[in-house]
Amino acid sequence: MIEAMNMAKLAFDNNEVPVGAIVVHNEEIIGRGFNQVISKNSISSHAEINAINQASQFIKNYRLKGCDIYVTLEPCHMCAKAIVDARMDSLYFGAYEPKTGAIESIDKFLDKDYLNHKVLFSGGHLQEQSSDMLRKFFQSKRKKKIS
Repeated sequence: MIEAMNMAKLAFDNNEVPVGAIVVHNEEIIGRGFNQVISKNSISSHAEINAINQASQFIKNYRLKGCDIYVTLEPCHMCAKAIVDARMDSLYFGAYEPKTGAIESIDKFLDKDYLNHKVLFSGGHLQEQSSDMLRKFFQSKRKKKIS
C-alpha cells in the first residue's frame, strides 16, 4: 500500500487527482499506475486501469490471475469492472469514496451475483494518509480559484 501511496504522490506532483495503484503477483510489483486523466486526455486513464495495463504487458496476458491490486482510493464502477475482467484475486483500497466508490460506498458492485468472477476486497488501508493527500490536493485547487 505504501508503493500505491508513492504513485498517488506522482499524480499529485503532476497536477492530477492523487490516486495511485499497484498490481502484485507473488509478492512482486508487476504494474504501477497513477491518475493521468488530464495529461493523457483520457477519461479511462485512472490509476487502476494504468496499473492493470502495465501488469498485463509485463506478463503478456490480459488475465491477471493470482494478482492483487492495491489502490489508494475506493474504485469507481469502471475500475471495479476492469478488476473483475482481469480476474484479479483481491483488491485492497485506502480511502472510501462517498460519491463514486463502487465497492462499498454507493454500490456493492463486487458482490453482484451476475459477475462471472469474484474478487475479495477490503478497504480502509492507509485511509488517513490517502484522505489527507486528496484533501490537500483539492484545497490547493480551491485556493488557486480564489486568488
